[in-house]
Amino acid sequence: MSKVIQWIDRRFPLSSFIKHDLVEYPTPRNLSYWWNFGFLAGFVLVLQILTGIFLAMHYKPDASLAFDSVDHIMREVNYGWLIRYMHAVGASAFFAVIYIHMARTLYYGSYRAPRELMWWTGQALLLALMATAFMGYLLPWGQMSFWGAQVITSLFGATPFIGDEIVIWLRGDFAVGDATLTRFFALHYLFPFIIASIVIIHLIALHHVKSSNPSGINLTAKNNIPFHPYFTVKDLFGLGVFLIIYCYFVFFSPEFFIEAENNQPANPLQTPPHIVPEWYFLPFYAILRSVPDLLGGVIAMALSVMIFAAMPFLDRSKIPGGAKYRPIYRGMFYIFVVDVVVLTYVGAQPPTNFWTLIGQVATLIYFALFTLLPFLSKFEERWLRKQGLPAEVEELIRCEEQCGCTDPK
Repeated sequence: MSKVIQWIDRRFPLSSFIKHDLVEYPTPRNLSYWWNFGFLAGFVLVLQILTGIFLAMHYKPDASLAFDSVDHIMREVNYGWLIRYMHAVGASAFFAVIYIHMARTLYYGSYRAPRELMWWTGQALLLALMATAFMGYLLPWGQMSFWGAQVITSLFGATPFIGDEIVIWLRGDFAVGDATLTRFFALHYLFPFIIASIVIIHLIALHHVKSSNPSGINLTAKNNIPFHPYFTVKDLFGLGVFLIIYCYFVFFSPEFFIEAENNQPANPLQTPPHIVPEWYFLPFYAILRSVPDLLGGVIAMALSVMIFAAMPFLDRSKIPGGAKYRPIYRGMFYIFVVDVVVLTYVGAQPPTNFWTLIGQVATLIYFALFTLLPFLSKFEERWLRKQGLPAEVEELIRCEEQCGCTDPK
């Protein structure tokens, strides 16, 4: 084996890559289990790609055969039910892991300099993941799949001047049908590999600026330890906990995330009584419904996703550590989490006057938190300076003000 590795090393830097980027990669010793979710996201991505490839072997992207082909996978393909449920539950697991990963980044301020590009590549991953999930939602060709695609694609019709052309281009026809199903299947198969490419860019950016840590302070070399074996063991433990939860849903509650309406074949002549997207789109769906004007609702929904990219500019405080040393920011974070939970619940309810009003209030709070952040962050910084900060934080702020660096050395 050593001779084989030596032969490869003379032609490709395999050993040096493994040693530099996987084994001896310097990692802050104080990382908590909240840093496990990036690894879990990569694991779920691989799981989704593999199960998706096996499903594509038996799936028929044809409006007259798609629903029956899913039924065929479930009933007649060896372990087809397992692969399909792994893929369906994996989609929800992917978004759950990504959302927790984003929440950790927001809480600890890991989006701030010099990690802006890493944060933005993460935002690109989120957008690509949303597009992939939306296109995959149509593929079972059930009632909720069909009408969900009908509603979402029609939203692009609100685009000024070219809205109708965009809708036709998305659907491939004047209505959601066979052409829509075919192109969505092709793109749904392609996008995971695009996501994998963005993940590589994301990891390159991470390894260039190094990992953040709960203190928010760049640790010296003596406070870093090799990634392996200390954090590989930690990641594997987190993976074990994740697999327990994941396998519970796969084997004991696989239909938990699947709407009952989607177990019926698509019928263009029968509209479901309540059309709802998957749970991971519900907060943005609630924001869409809270605005009476269609164009305004589409803009608000798009802005609710894209606004995260502005966080490095909206958070103007120079105090490191995210919410650890910043009580006002910490309070805003908790309000934001509760508000997103409320929006998720509202998005799943019928659009009555009561729930529309709750959604409007929650939407107002959602955007108000981002709008007030630049002013509150500067006010908080001045207030905390008067109160006094830990010595290491004061030293880091002084270094950044004097030379623009973030390393006390």
